[in-house]
Amino acid sequence: MVDVSAWGRLIASMTAQLDQAFSALADPTRRAILAMLLEDDMAVTDVAEPFEMSLAAISKHLTVLTIAGLITQEKRGRVKWCKLEPDALREASVWMQAFGQMDAIDLDAFENFLQQELKS
Repeated sequence: MVDVSAWGRLIASMTAQLDQAFSALADPTRRAILAMLLEDDMAVTDVAEPFEMSLAAISKHLTVLTIAGLITQEKRGRVKWCKLEPDALREASVWMQAFGQMDAIDLDAFENFLQQELKS
């Protein structure tokens, strides 16, 4: 016998995680931050540098990305560092593939797409 309540909790958990990931990706500033972090870990001040907004506004974007599990933040000494979580989009990719309308996400192509978006 299948435990329907356990299945329902799993679906609800996946839905919440997907909602957070897609919500985080909906903002162009956050997508640009992710593209920057493709290269290497960065200090929060370095992440903020190319943007014409306050450090507090960048921190809010970083918090959204962290809550969505797309990045992690770690304090090293007095500096807070951001790191891209490479497997963070795996669940979203699996979810999209389940529809059979999309191919598996090619992460190299995704990186190229993000780099092109930054140039625009």
